[in-house]
Amino acid sequence: MTIFKNRESKYQIQPLILSRLSSRAFSEERLTEEELMALFEAARWAPSSYNNQPWRFVYVRKGDKEWEKLFNVLVEFNQSWCDQADTLVAVISRQNFEHNNKPARTASFDVGAAWMSLALEAHSRNLVAHAMEGFDYEALKRVLNIPDPFKVEAMIAIGKAGDKSQLSQVLQEREEPTQRKPLEEIVSRGHFPFK
Repeated sequence: MTIFKNRESKYQIQPLILSRLSSRAFSEERLTEEELMALFEAARWAPSSYNNQPWRFVYVRKGDKEWEKLFNVLVEFNQSWCDQADTLVAVISRQNFEHNNKPARTASFDVGAAWMSLALEAHSRNLVAHAMEGFDYEALKRVLNIPDPFKVEAMIAIGKAGDKSQLSQVLQEREEPTQRKPLEEIVSRGHFPFK
């Protein structure tokens, strides 16, 4: 059993996995280029079908002239806390294999593995990496001129951890470790009992 704050795993797992949070509190301290690139390097080593590596990341840093392109596609709720992030990242997948141009059915799955590698690397460095779906997918595709067969998957806000007291009261309450469904609700042997 592994325990972290109010989280408890039924089986022994790495504390890094159990203690990872999706914080929204960022400091004004900027990331170095080395810190940021190390996160993308971790994502680069994720597994993928046929070693296709379908993940693509387009990032902007606070102060870049392109910052508004990514910031403006976020929903208002996410804009309320992302304004302090150092970096915004568009996560994109190539939906066809490069070697034969046939559909890559696990492209999104593989990109999820790359995201988790990035998230764990960030957490191991005491950095914040918060993935989001709260943005206008079509607008992002337009502002970045993303062609087919690429698909927008998510966005990520990255930065150094800040003081949660700088967040609104509602967001401060969300800064606590959350629980997960018990294994019995997500794992089944030999049949599909899920609703």
